[in-house]
Amino acid sequence: MASVCSRLLRSSSYLLRPNSCHSGYLEGFGGNILRRWSTTVTTEQRVLKLEEEEGNQISEDKIANIQHEYDAAKRRFLKIPDALKEMPRLDPKGIYVNKNLRLDDIQVYGFDYDYTLAHYSSNLQSLIYDLAKEYLVNELRYPDSCLKFKYDHKFPIRGLYYDKSKGCLMKLDFFGSIEPDGCYFGRRKLSRSEINNMYGTRHIGRDQARGLVGLMDFFCFSEACLIADIVQHFVEAELEFDASYVYQDVNRAIQHVHRSGLAHRGILADPHKYLVKNGQLLRFLRMLREKGKKLFMLTNSPYYFVDGGMRFMLEDSLGYLDSWRELFDVVIAKANKPEFYTSEHPFRCYDVEKDTLAFSKVDAFLPNKIYYHGCLKTFLQITKWNGPEVIYFGDHLFSDLRGPSKAGWRTAAIIHELENEIRIQNEDSYRFEQAKFHIVQELLGKLHSTVSNSESEAYKSLLVELNEERQKARCTMKTMFNGSFGATFLTDTGQESAFSYHIHQFADVYTSKPENFLFYPPEAWLHVPYDIKIMPHHVKVSSNLFKI
Repeated sequence: MASVCSRLLRSSSYLLRPNSCHSGYLEGFGGNILRRWSTTVTTEQRVLKLEEEEGNQISEDKIANIQHEYDAAKRRFLKIPDALKEMPRLDPKGIYVNKNLRLDDIQVYGFDYDYTLAHYSSNLQSLIYDLAKEYLVNELRYPDSCLKFKYDHKFPIRGLYYDKSKGCLMKLDFFGSIEPDGCYFGRRKLSRSEINNMYGTRHIGRDQARGLVGLMDFFCFSEACLIADIVQHFVEAELEFDASYVYQDVNRAIQHVHRSGLAHRGILADPHKYLVKNGQLLRFLRMLREKGKKLFMLTNSPYYFVDGGMRFMLEDSLGYLDSWRELFDVVIAKANKPEFYTSEHPFRCYDVEKDTLAFSKVDAFLPNKIYYHGCLKTFLQITKWNGPEVIYFGDHLFSDLRGPSKAGWRTAAIIHELENEIRIQNEDSYRFEQAKFHIVQELLGKLHSTVSNSESEAYKSLLVELNEERQKARCTMKTMFNGSFGATFLTDTGQESAFSYHIHQFADVYTSKPENFLFYPPEAWLHVPYDIKIMPHHVKVSSNLFKI
């Protein structure tokens, strides 16, 4: 009612202004009308003042209500709510579904080798890192001081991006924005203001994205750490450098380690140090054979390396005369993925005894033979295996899974980190911090939406307290996974990462190891959870747990 009165009074004051077109009318009535106008103005000012006081009182009441809600929540923060303990725990060895999959429709199972069938210890990253830095120094003439670098297993995670134009190593969220606490120049974390000064915004636009390279497979740990260490070294030594050249050189060194066979020979020289024995894998492959499924291996690694690794991993489970090759209908090595899916390279039959390639045309895949190179087009022509009946397992989202998904195959991403990250998410301490973060975020949303630009001390105090509590919860959750970049699949706020986006895009299902399929019957129907938002293995702890 007060606001209606004020509008009427403002309209009246306009009509009664002395310098308006009604000035003659005003003069005709002498001083009475001026006194009446003066009284009107005074009344309007009083109404406006009342409105302002009323608005301030409403704001103070809202602030007080939000403060009351927060105080009530803090009383519950003192101990983990019983509701958290009653929440179901996710299975670290479960299969998580992005697209519905009927296993009874799958007749053909295909597998990558490295980090899919083969399980490696953490020692492998140090080996690759050391061999790559030696190549940088000995072949590309990097400073000898680089030989002092040591691989830091606590620093990198999978799914990071390197900006070739600016030299930053960063983590992105599901929508392509830079994680505020996950952007490094060398080994120094950039502040939010530095990120804004460098990029103008946290969101990476299309033009900027062209300068980014994704580090997505398991070998990228060594690459990410070596890039950051090289940049840091150049900065500290005050040497001029081009960030794109750093990436080119480090990537060239990493590729040399693989293609030259240095890493392969190092692993086979001491398999106990680098490879993990795995009898469960043999059980899984044999179970598929018993169910009448077709199996094939498609790997970029050379045969001698695959053979040595499979023999070591399965030697305790295979019979004396058995060979791992008998498990597979087709074995293709040095396939050169991802070009395998788009090229028209011919297959070559590999002579295991002579270590040579045959010259005859391959128009059939014979039992117990090994094949090199080839392409998807010829593979499908020879096998007659239709897309939807084939599922392919791989760890690299781009090299392994993007091609098969476009070809109509079903895809399964093998993400070893998944087990550990689910175990952390299952812990009460993590869920407690997650719930705390959600309720603080909710209260901050209320505060910003209902109170704007308040200068009151109560508002400022509550805003500071909520922001500090939110930041504390974010930091706690992050350090549970990785001190530098947090979780592989999540941002610090519990939202999905860019790596999760690519899993969602290219993997029908994902799990930590192929043999986890042993826990599901081959006729199982795997469905996307009805309440899923993005990633099915993420449980969002509701802030309602803290409400009284």
